[in-house]
Amino acid sequence: MMWNNSYSSGSGMMWGNSFGGLFTAFLIPLVAWTLVWKGWALWRAAKQDSKPWFIALLLINTMGILEILYLFVFGKEKPKFSKRK
Repeated sequence: MMWNNSYSSGSGMMWGNSFGGLFTAFLIPLVAWTLVWKGWALWRAAKQDSKPWFIALLLINTMGILEILYLFVFGKEKPKFSKRK
């Protein structure tokens, strides 16, 4: 009896080529989206000397959700006052 599964067909993918293309087409923009937000949030956390936020943003991956919340809600830049002479 011959079984027809994708492992024996030589494609190397469990669901065939159509799912692999769809997965790649979804994965590449998702990675780019996450890297942009993570980079911006980490840069701002480092600039503001916020070590707990920097560590949390570095270790927790939420596809940009935590990073967006930090940038627009929790990590607002504090106004810098300058003394007038």
